[in-house]
Amino acid sequence: MTSNTARRSVPGFFLVLGVVCLVAAAFGGRLAIGLVTFGILAVCSLVLVLLGRRNETYQGLTEKEPDERFARISGRAWAGTGVVLTVGNLYAFIGDLASGRSGDPYFWFVATAAIAYITFVAFWSRHA
Repeated sequence: MTSNTARRSVPGFFLVLGVVCLVAAAFGGRLAIGLVTFGILAVCSLVLVLLGRRNETYQGLTEKEPDERFARISGRAWAGTGVVLTVGNLYAFIGDLASGRSGDPYFWFVATAAIAYITFVAFWSRHA
């Protein structure tokens, strides 16, 4: 895969994901939510296409083999994303419990995140 292909595959992924969400929402009777989701993901895709033309960081992150700096940036970005998603699911879980509901499926997201974290710490402590 060339770096140009990689730069196009990430925005393409966002666009395809938007179409899948739109179709799923339409089948579920929630066309408005599907259109909003598609719109958000289409805008993200467009921003990534525009970044791919001029932004050195984005170009470095989508290289076939990024250098050390870009690999570190990518790792920190994924870690930050994981923290945001885990905290968001934890708040949703607590809010669901406080509303008298079961907390599903948020419980499973939080439990999976906790198990994954412990697993990765164990793995990387032996292989780093």
